[in-house]
Amino acid sequence: MPAKRIILMYISEVSGHRSATMAIEKAIKQLEPKSEILNINAFNYTNPISEKVVNRIYMEVIKRTPKLWDYLYDNPEVVKALEKIKQNIHKSNSPKLKKLFDKFNPDMVVCTQAYPCGMVADYKKTYGVSLPLVAVLTDYIPHSYWIYDMVDYYITPSEDVSLRLEKKGVAPEKIKPYGIPFDHKFNQALNKEEIFNKLNLDRSKPAVLIMGGGQGLGPIKTIVKSLEKSRHDIQELIVTGTNKKLFRSLNRKIKRCKKNIHVFGFVQNIHELMDIAKVIISKPGGVTTAEVLSMKLPMIIVKPIPGQEANNTNFLTQKGAAVKVDDPQEAYRVIDELLDDKARLEKLALAASGIAKPNASMDIARLLLTL
Repeated sequence: MPAKRIILMYISEVSGHRSATMAIEKAIKQLEPKSEILNINAFNYTNPISEKVVNRIYMEVIKRTPKLWDYLYDNPEVVKALEKIKQNIHKSNSPKLKKLFDKFNPDMVVCTQAYPCGMVADYKKTYGVSLPLVAVLTDYIPHSYWIYDMVDYYITPSEDVSLRLEKKGVAPEKIKPYGIPFDHKFNQALNKEEIFNKLNLDRSKPAVLIMGGGQGLGPIKTIVKSLEKSRHDIQELIVTGTNKKLFRSLNRKIKRCKKNIHVFGFVQNIHELMDIAKVIISKPGGVTTAEVLSMKLPMIIVKPIPGQEANNTNFLTQKGAAVKVDDPQEAYRVIDELLDDKARLEKLALAASGIAKPNASMDIARLLLTL
């Protein structure tokens, strides 16, 4: 495969979008080490001040008024109303993109989020260039902000999503259902005994992994309180990500807890924690979901936010690969039911295996290197 010059675009430094571009970059380098990759936060590059403001507003909306986000997310009326504003933003950003592309001279651009995808699509139309543009969807629903004639390929998480894209007017030959890209280390066989010893954990106690994405979101403290009622002698592995406030708060609270609880901040060994866990309680972010499915790990989703999380949850529960809990105070009941029912745990793991796309990153990398 010939070496390529590829720009990978995402938004937000701590996000699944960035994890996806990092996984693609790693796979490309493994297949063709001479390839030159520019991995860039497109929002920060084009609108550094706006990025901080928009990120802050988004976080407040999903925390305080999730129903508002549900209304805004993939609403045809909102999409139509924002069309003119979106075109003006793209037009103002085109000179910055031209400067970037002229300097790096890429063979293609790959976007794991809809904002940079639309920006590059309009850039192609404005300047009349044939630069290949690949859209990599990282959630299990293809919202309308992804749809542009100038996108050459769409990488979808599943065949179901591919069909939805076709219904939105995308030509079938443009669609590749390779899956959501994630780091290949989640596919590697690990030594559980070594992990338990390294982390000073008790192998005799079932491990429950609790996560809230890279930013430690969700009702984690309520879940921990609920699990105090569990009949099982579980040990909880809680990953708070970049949420330092939650990290400090939990470390204070666990001193009064009966259960064996271990709190981690932002870590690089999530694959190890998943490997030793009996079950995971997590936000259903696209990349996290892809990792969990690859690890064949039974998943509990507690109170997903409207929009992409709710859609991902619907996909997983319909496929029988996850259990949804609306009330975080009831988390202990579901944990007890699952740990009491080995057959149900195995059924969840089997369903996860059936829809997993473990080779997504490598398949995407091969496509990019042969374009």
